[in-house]
Amino acid sequence: MSTIHQAAAVGFAAKADSYVRGRPDYPPALDAWLRDELDLEPGKTVVDLGAGTGKFTLRLMTTGAAVIAIEPVAEMLQKLSERYPEITAKAGTAESIPLADASVDAVVCAQAFHWFATAAALTEIHRVLKPGGSLGLVWNTRDERIPWVAKLADIFAPYEGDTPRHYTGEWKKPFPFNGFSVLREHHFSNSHIGAPEDVIVNRVLSTSFIAALPPEKQEQVAAEVRSLIAHEPSLNGKTEVTLPYDTAAYSCVKD
Repeated sequence: MSTIHQAAAVGFAAKADSYVRGRPDYPPALDAWLRDELDLEPGKTVVDLGAGTGKFTLRLMTTGAAVIAIEPVAEMLQKLSERYPEITAKAGTAESIPLADASVDAVVCAQAFHWFATAAALTEIHRVLKPGGSLGLVWNTRDERIPWVAKLADIFAPYEGDTPRHYTGEWKKPFPFNGFSVLREHHFSNSHIGAPEDVIVNRVLSTSFIAALPPEKQEQVAAEVRSLIAHEPSLNGKTEVTLPYDTAAYSCVKD
């Protein structure tokens, strides 16, 4: 666990259930991207690296490829194993993947690469990929062009500290990387529809650095989020709400 940021190690372990409820699924349009960009199909093997509770795993399974999930947080790995007992799930990190050299056709990091965007991780990913194998990076990002979504971000931003975040773009610093082609980029529209408590409140509570806060601080954040919902005309009194997302997908190929 020493290679995992404290916010991830503590927060994700404590809030695995909130993560399941509060995080959106991924758009079915990614199926074509996985097939065409990463060449996933029956007979291929793909690693779901930083798999968490398995939010992205179903999209990988849909390709027909054999899926190996790698996750360092035991509580999240347990949730994944319970949800998808038919796949191989292993404890491991991006810097220490428990697989042989040149043994897989693709590695995909969904909602995860910003946690380990280092030369060491890319070197290890390169090691386990077959020649011509693909690396895929995927993120669901909230559409903060919507005013209330921007206000939501303002509530938890003061707590992020040094937690790696996708939106900063810091994850791009190791690229270009020797041994991989240039990154290709695609975007897909997405949304999370459901009860406000799941779509909005649990989404915030599942954020790593919020989940790692003391319980009284978490309650304070939750109260602020519920107050936002109560004062937002498009949300107040609704039993079902929509949180819009943009899904960004990047890929490159091992030379």
